[in-house]
Amino acid sequence: MSLIERLGLGALHRFDPETAHGLSIKALKMGLAPAPGPVTSARLATQVAGIALPNPVGLAAGFDKNAEALAPLSRAGFGFIEVGAATPRPQPGNPKPRLFRLSEDKAAINRFGFNNEGMEIIASRLANRPKDAVIGLNLGANKDSEDRAADFAKVLAHCGAHLDFATVNVSSPNTEKLRDLQGKAALSALLNGVIATREEMATRIPVFLKIAPDLDRAGIEDIAEVAVECGIDAVIATNTTLAREGLQSAHRDEAGGLSGAPLFEKSTRVLAQLSELLDGRVPLIGVGGISNAEQAYAKICAGASAVQFYTAMVYGGLSLAGEIARGLDALLARDGFGNVAQAVGSKRGDWL
Repeated sequence: MSLIERLGLGALHRFDPETAHGLSIKALKMGLAPAPGPVTSARLATQVAGIALPNPVGLAAGFDKNAEALAPLSRAGFGFIEVGAATPRPQPGNPKPRLFRLSEDKAAINRFGFNNEGMEIIASRLANRPKDAVIGLNLGANKDSEDRAADFAKVLAHCGAHLDFATVNVSSPNTEKLRDLQGKAALSALLNGVIATREEMATRIPVFLKIAPDLDRAGIEDIAEVAVECGIDAVIATNTTLAREGLQSAHRDEAGGLSGAPLFEKSTRVLAQLSELLDGRVPLIGVGGISNAEQAYAKICAGASAVQFYTAMVYGGLSLAGEIARGLDALLARDGFGNVAQAVGSKRGDWL
């Protein structure tokens, strides 16, 4: 991290977290951010669900909810970017305060509740996206919708022409009863509706599923079965957790989803279990607690074909994207892997 970036982070931490987040988006739009361009090599270049990636290090959904900073983010060193979540209609989300830094734990708790400007505005921005970047959208449902399952398909139909992939997000803990859609029957019906919508589009794009880390073994087995049966192109494991074990911060008891360092082991164990169950039939994207190249590499060795992070940027800055990608390249070389794909699942047993 450069001195300028370190000073910038220090300044942002003087504001409340949600204000600081808004300022970081504005700084990106003004060009006040690291822009090393694509970070790639023969080892880092890979494919997930047929999508060619310059490197397997992605930006998780939630940072750029409204697709405002697509161009600068595409130059920040990420291999792919996921924006959103987007819902059919704009919604303000939950009352403030709803974002909390847990600095002692290198973590955050949020209870945003799918606050976003709605699919029409987001689609208009995606229509002007950088064409040389890999960009996906996290699909959400309106809190007051009479048919939440239909909302996911509605957003896909409206925005899909501008996307490289779309993610069905039924794992946010901040919309009441949303996680109920992870049940086997409800999830199958929802995904079948989204897949049917995808098949009607002029261009076929991969559809991913993002799951919670708080599932028991039976729930993980159900997810694996449904993913195969419905033809999901990849599973993102995992979203934030409701668990609070071992936290030190004064904000540890705030309601919402916990992300950041404390999530690493929990999410990686779910990832490894899914990897064992799916056995290569559906690729996985590992998310949760990544803050350095070693942790990104651990996710890959546990079964992930690619990874994503977000919360670590609160403490390590945007330059982490390039740092993690370059560090991952060095780790692959150290262990004799010619490319990312060769390392996927190579140490899965360590997490089972």
